[in-house]
This record gives sequence, C-alpha cells and structure tokens, in this order.
Amino acid sequence: MDAAQRNPAPTPAHPAASGARGLLVPLGTLGAVAAAFAYVGAVDPNHPGHYPVCPLFRLTGVYCPGCGGLRSAHDFITGHFAAAVHANALAVAGYVLFVALWIVWAVRSARGLPFKIVLGDRQWWLIGSVVLIFSVVRNLPFGSALAP
Repeated sequence: MDAAQRNPAPTPAHPAASGARGLLVPLGTLGAVAAAFAYVGAVDPNHPGHYPVCPLFRLTGVYCPGCGGLRSAHDFITGHFAAAVHANALAVAGYVLFVALWIVWAVRSARGLPFKIVLGDRQWWLIGSVVLIFSVVRNLPFGSALAP
C-alpha cells in the first residue's frame, strides 16, 4: 500500500446545503420561536402566578431592559401592537429585527449561501448604549411612557 492509499487527501468541507435541505435550520429556529410565542400568547403574563417576577424589579423596583417583555410578546402575538410597544418598545424592535434577519437567513440558506452576522466593536457599543439609555429613561419620571 503506498502513501496515497494510507493517507488520502482531506475531503473539502461540504458545500452549503441549498433548497429545502438548506432551510432546515432556519425553519427549526422559526418553529422554536413560534412555539415560544404561541405559549406566551396562550398563557397570559398579565395574570399573576404564570411567570416569575423580574428579580431586579422585585428587589429594587427598577425596570430592567427586559421588564414587560412577556407582556409585550403576548400583546404582539394577540395583535395588540400599541400595547406591545407600551409594554416594552425595545422588545418589539427586537421582534421586527428578528423577522427581517430571519427572512435574509432563509433566502440565503435556500440559495446555498452562508449567512453570518459579524458585529464590530462600534456596533456592540451602539447596541449596549441603546439598551442602557432605554433602561435608564424608562425608570425616570419623563420616560414613564416606556415603563411597562
């Protein structure tokens, strides 16, 4: 047996799956998100006892960036969009961003193209700043419209 038979050349990485097979992961992700939204849509977080209270709010009375997120998801899935924005505007922006990115991901996956989000330091600082400003403003008297 010669060296080529003992040590075959490494096989190249599998090309990105295309068509229906390429959509398995995006569709699985969409299914998981849809299931979570369906649960929150069916089990109303406005009725006490179904979900835990935010520990930061319970201990300090301060709203975190996620406070009102479950109520926002419930209102969003049940078609009460104004109430969803009132409960947590940042979460609603996240839902819309998810839908937009998911569509791009699904289209690229169906075409066999990779989908990758690469954020640099500036983008991470911007995201962190938006979340921090949202958190602070919703806890101040003039920002009470952003409080859940």
